[in-house]
Amino acid sequence: MIAQSMSSVAESSRRSVYDLTYRALEREMSGLAAVHARTLWRALHRDAAARISDREDFQRPLRRWIADSLGESGRLVMDAPALAEQTESTDGLTRKFLLRLSDGQTIETVLMGYEGRQTACVSTQAGCAMGCVFCATGQMGFMRHLRPGEIVGQVLHAQRTLRAAGGDGLRNLVLMGMGEPFHNYDAVMTALEIICDTRGINLGPSRITISTVGVVPGILRMAEEQRPYHLAVSLHGANEADRAALVPASRRWPLAELMTACRTYGEKTGRRIFFEWTLIAGTNDSPAHASQLARLLRGIEAHINLIPLNPTSRFAGVASPSAAAIEFQRVLREVGGFPSTVRQRRGIDVAAGCGQLRAARTRE
Repeated sequence: MIAQSMSSVAESSRRSVYDLTYRALEREMSGLAAVHARTLWRALHRDAAARISDREDFQRPLRRWIADSLGESGRLVMDAPALAEQTESTDGLTRKFLLRLSDGQTIETVLMGYEGRQTACVSTQAGCAMGCVFCATGQMGFMRHLRPGEIVGQVLHAQRTLRAAGGDGLRNLVLMGMGEPFHNYDAVMTALEIICDTRGINLGPSRITISTVGVVPGILRMAEEQRPYHLAVSLHGANEADRAALVPASRRWPLAELMTACRTYGEKTGRRIFFEWTLIAGTNDSPAHASQLARLLRGIEAHINLIPLNPTSRFAGVASPSAAAIEFQRVLREVGGFPSTVRQRRGIDVAAGCGQLRAARTRE
């Protein structure tokens, strides 16, 4: 069963306004005209306003509602994640944010610039229970799930950062930061409903990718519910022994079961699956590994993202040389006809690369 999205720490009696979908906000504001919910939603999500209590442009009924409901004794709270630290890579295009949540827990979010677009990589949990051996988040263990508003808050922080620099907003969103999204399924889907709402952030579903280490119930549920987001599945090994050595979750959801779920997903949705493969020198980067992967994925509409290993303190492996990656691509193409991309290594110098995110539980 997929874990639900309740925090493991004691919940405050005050609900976060950022946890609310538009319909939920309308219910909270049912005593007011509908225009006030639209105004507040636009301020919170489209404008990414950090403060609303002193907004003179709000009509008087809305200002009264905010004073009553979002004041010190109100039933709702504005608890956007606070910036604890910002680190910029020497590549000039990658920024990592250490964000502090309302209970003192910290998480990391990454903003990556590419030609013509900005992409945010957000976290869905503090820590991770999946334990992938080459991943810093997996090495730190699981702290707790994030609430929907804590996921949304990372996107809003990225929007504020981009706008403060005079740039456009986000174009793409990847749920590839700290945590396993399908281990926190309900909170993730609620957050994405908020993020995609056309009255607010208005990020199109086709620009959002959810990455999973292979949580089979989540893949099947996403297919059954016809969720419109891209699916990325982390493989890293094309046989059970190789994969389980790198991805302990493979013992819970074996490779054969995972492939069946992926085929079911493809049949039900008609969508391509992106498969993630971390290239580790001497471990899974040979032409034989590529050939085995091509045979494993036969019959699946797939694109393979090859990710040269990023260094972490508790894993001794090193990234494959570029020649090995090129040869891996050639075999995938010739044996299975699969397209592939070698992922750009970004923000390695500030531990902002794939598999490098790590944060500790801290309090003020």
